[in-house]
Amino acid sequence: MPRVSTAEELLASYAAGECNFQESNLVGVDLVRAMLQGANLRGANLSFGKLSGINLQEADLRGADLSSANLIGANLRGANLWEANLIGADLSFADLREANLHGAYLWEAKLTRAQLQGSNLSAAKLGGAVLIGADLSGAILPDGTVQPWSAPSANKAE
Repeated sequence: MPRVSTAEELLASYAAGECNFQESNLVGVDLVRAMLQGANLRGANLSFGKLSGINLQEADLRGADLSSANLIGANLRGANLWEANLIGADLSFADLREANLHGAYLWEAKLTRAQLQGSNLSAAKLGGAVLIGADLSGAILPDGTVQPWSAPSANKAE
């Protein structure tokens, strides 16, 4: 398993078929719009990363440090973020549908208009998080309750 420390190393290894980047130190890395679906970044340090538009669908980010990362518009659908550090991260407009955020640290995180349908937020720490316009339909909330599914609004022609 290669531990990488630059965006170039990570992207070259991923392009060569490697998916396991556990414990890699990628502080401040620029991976804007990178395609890393299914990557194993368990325990990796991506704090302060420029990760807007990144595709991490179905990625393993358990225990990863994404504190203060820019994840605006990121695709994290189905990603495993079990106990990940997302303190101060900007996840505005991110796709977190069916993501596992159990025990994640989301203090002061921005989740404005994030898609969290069917996600698991049980035991997540949300103090100071901004959830304006976020869709939590069917999500398991930190207290273990399930948010009801909301019916999609119909577009009416006028």
